[in-house]
Amino acid sequence: MARENILVVEDEEEIQELVRYNLAKEGFSVTCAGSGEEALQKVRRQLPALVVLDLMLPGLDGLEVCKVLKGDAATRDVAVVMLTAKGEEADIVTGLELGADDYITKPFSPRVLIARIRAVLRRRATEPAGETAVIRIHNLVIHPGRHEVTVDDEPVTLTSTEFRVLHVLARRPGWVYTRLQIAEAVHGVDYPVTDRSVDVQIVALRKKLAAAGRYIETVRGVGYKLKE
Repeated sequence: MARENILVVEDEEEIQELVRYNLAKEGFSVTCAGSGEEALQKVRRQLPALVVLDLMLPGLDGLEVCKVLKGDAATRDVAVVMLTAKGEEADIVTGLELGADDYITKPFSPRVLIARIRAVLRRRATEPAGETAVIRIHNLVIHPGRHEVTVDDEPVTLTSTEFRVLHVLARRPGWVYTRLQIAEAVHGVDYPVTDRSVDVQIVALRKKLAAAGRYIETVRGVGYKLKE
């Protein structure tokens, strides 16, 4: 994992330097940006493995940067760890809904930040066997290798988090998953995610899948399953 490039997007110089120093000490190659616009320029110039993204930035804010990254086929697979003072549940849900891989609030421990970054990169690098097999359910097709979803041969644009939630459910049609199981499968064990954020992702999935959204069924008092 050493020498993977990480882009740190933070407008406060002291925090930017703190994050840069600790990541560099751990062997990562680190690039920094002080605004959303600069961050997008640097991502397009050299694709990083992960972006540490502050939300409160001058000009284009962090949520908009994340939306741009996840909405572009060339950058949507870049991992995003949000690092911000905005710690309300609504902010966390919004960040996850846009496709962020993790969300860390300030003040923070550099050791915890690095551990969470390593966990995100490890999840991205170690897909179990069979994870890339194409899944077909009714008129819904999921292509993990290409990170593509189609309904009736029409492409459906999903955030990386929405895609992973759908993929988790689709691997075992008819199998009921609790919200905790979905969160752990998507983000890892002990991830600080709420039931509400999982529900938000399911609602967004159903909306984007249109008529095919009915395949995602709610199992009252338990969780969700994908209809066989």
